[in-house]
Amino acid sequence: MKQTSSKNHSVDQSNPVYHDTYRLLKSYRDAVWNLELEVQHVKREFEIEYESSIDDFLESIYLAGADLNGSKLENYAKSIERSNQMLSLLNSAVEILRNKHKFGEQYYWILYYTYLSPQQLQNADEIIDKLRPHIANISYRTYYRKRPQAIEALSGILWGYTARNCLHIVNQFFPDN
Repeated sequence: MKQTSSKNHSVDQSNPVYHDTYRLLKSYRDAVWNLELEVQHVKREFEIEYESSIDDFLESIYLAGADLNGSKLENYAKSIERSNQMLSLLNSAVEILRNKHKFGEQYYWILYYTYLSPQQLQNADEIIDKLRPHIANISYRTYYRKRPQAIEALSGILWGYTARNCLHIVNQFFPDN
């Protein structure tokens, strides 16, 4: 079980919730890119097939009262919507982390330059250079210590605080009778 720790905080990196968040962050850039490509693909395919823009077509369908249930267009729209909702959920969680967590601003910038920025930085040197204006005296040790803490804090927002190490606190508030 790999753990990182600071003075008062340890991160259990073997926790599946940590890995779910880590995997989500690692795939964020690809998901955004694929979503943008899929939207462009659907628009092009639609314009070729229907000789109209999607917006114009949807407006005419709406005015005519037609139903698109079960159509190829509806399936594309649902797929794009699911991907968009997932990205929106992650973006909302990152904003909550940034605005509400006691280390939110630092964690935000660490996550942004490590996983969320449109262009992936090449290595830790580049990430730390980008972090310097946002985090005073950032070092490699600080970066590598705070990165898993930022992921764990984001995990708490995305999946809820269900860690086993918090169970004793919950039991104090809600004892079994």
